[in-house]
Amino acid sequence: MNYADFSLGTWHPVGGMYKVIEGMVSLAKELGVTFNTNSQITKIVLHDDQSVKGLEVNGEFSAYNLILSGADYHHTETLLPKENRQYSEKYWSKKTFAPSSLLFYVGFDKKLQNVSHHTLFFDTDFDVHAKTIYDTPSWPENPLFYASFPSITDDSFSPKGKEAGTFLIPLAPGIEDTQEIREKYFKIIMKRLEKLTGQSVEDSILFKESYCVNDFIEDYNSYKGNAYGLANILTQTAFLRPKIKSKKVKNLFFTGQLTVPGPGVPPSLISGKVATDLILKTTTK
Repeated sequence: MNYADFSLGTWHPVGGMYKVIEGMVSLAKELGVTFNTNSQITKIVLHDDQSVKGLEVNGEFSAYNLILSGADYHHTETLLPKENRQYSEKYWSKKTFAPSSLLFYVGFDKKLQNVSHHTLFFDTDFDVHAKTIYDTPSWPENPLFYASFPSITDDSFSPKGKEAGTFLIPLAPGIEDTQEIREKYFKIIMKRLEKLTGQSVEDSILFKESYCVNDFIEDYNSYKGNAYGLANILTQTAFLRPKIKSKKVKNLFFTGQLTVPGPGVPPSLISGKVATDLILKTTTK
């Protein structure tokens, strides 16, 4: 088998995953939460007793008596004085990170054939590709890739007769990322798509956008541009992961894929619940 088709309905709300975010925001607002968007946090400000005092946001101080950070763990700690950071640069540099990704968001001027909503193109050697991620960080010569065509099962993703596609190549974090490299790999996977599904696709592309290592760094302050946090290996699981509660700053907590229980949408949501329980337990004593 050159590639595998599979369908998963559980994690695709009509309108896409962003509908989940919109639902969470709506519920939070009903509960009295205030959202401040387009706000650049440049410093976590502390009292003399090393407890949370507030944040420096867009160059101005805002007072808070407790902080829960869902941002990149490494980045959050860089907002603290060095003596208040739990983990050093050496600590992070020795960790094994999950992959980054090269993503393409593509609009096609026709419906595609011989693909499903979720399609894995594992027609090249998995072990060889994996080595370029974990052993010798580099761009894979013959990349495996995943393709999603949500418009197959969700009409909201494209006009009638068109197709929306997302393509993902897993990559080592921290590798070189240029527009030229992105274009090279787009052509590689489009040729493979055409060959394996028996149709022309490049001549039907209406538009495309790419997203890769540099974008993960720019938009999410992601350490080395990783997309999925720390790899789930034995030495980085459970209590061996970065802590939810800071041991050096009172009332500073962390949540998300770099702490417990780990990467992925469900674990990150669970992380929020774990952090909430710990905050309530700590602050109600």
